[in-house]
Amino acid sequence: MAKKNSIDSGRFLADVIVKGMEEKKAKDIVVMDLREVKGSVTDFFVICEGESDKQVQAIARSVEEFVDKEVHEDPSHREGFENSEWILLDYFNVVAHIFIPEKREFFALEELWGDGEITRY
Repeated sequence: MAKKNSIDSGRFLADVIVKGMEEKKAKDIVVMDLREVKGSVTDFFVICEGESDKQVQAIARSVEEFVDKEVHEDPSHREGFENSEWILLDYFNVVAHIFIPEKREFFALEELWGDGEITRY
C-alpha cells in the first residue's frame, strides 16, 4: 500500500504503526493528532503499553517491521531498547511511544499534549 499524498502520509504512517502494535497485543493504543497544537514537535504521537519489558521490545520491533514493509522507512531516531521501559521510535512526522504501564502513567503524554485530537483503539 503506497502513501496517497503528503497530507495523508502522517495519518497513514500512524495507522501502520497501530497495526504493528496490535500485532503484538499492545494495550490502550492512542493516536494523538498534534497538527493543530501550538509548539508541537511532530504531527502525531502513537502511544501504547506492554505488560513487560519483553513485550515492549516485541511491540517496538513489530512496529519497525510493519513500517518498513508498508512505508519503506526506518526511524530517524530510536531509544529505550536498553531497559525497555519506554521505547521511542521517531519517524519525523510520527513518533511512536511504547511504555510499560508505570512509565506511561509517570510521563503522562496524553495529559501533557491533551490539546491534540485523540483516537483510542
